[in-house]
Amino acid sequence: MKRTLVLMMVSFILLACGEKSNAVTAKAQSGQVNDFVEIHYFHGKQRCMTCRSIEQNTKELLESMFQRQMKEGKVVFRVIDISKKENARIAEKYEVTWSSLFLVQHKKGKEKAENLTEFAFGHSRTQPEVFKKGLAEKVNQALK
Repeated sequence: MKRTLVLMMVSFILLACGEKSNAVTAKAQSGQVNDFVEIHYFHGKQRCMTCRSIEQNTKELLESMFQRQMKEGKVVFRVIDISKKENARIAEKYEVTWSSLFLVQHKKGKEKAENLTEFAFGHSRTQPEVFKKGLAEKVNQALK
């Protein structure tokens, strides 16, 4: 069930972010943007209220506080449906089998991933402001 939830969340984010997110990610990965931060929200086909809140609150935070950085390709938000065959490789890379939230810092050619899943599930639905504040701190820290 958790995996299904993760897969659903990723699908929604991919649909919501569309090609713009993929274009920004490609630009960032091509070296046109040296250092950048990716927020990966993984989900399955079925998602609970908490899973949906993680995606929604992450999107709201990034669009309100990191809009400029997103346009510049310094912050990238990806929703990844792990139930889709084309997303199997990235799910395997981060060892994701359930709804998950990862912050991935790309700095000087190195990648550092932080699993924020426990924090997200603990706060997103019941304490959205705590979730947004904590995620904002993590993103700001990764951008330094």
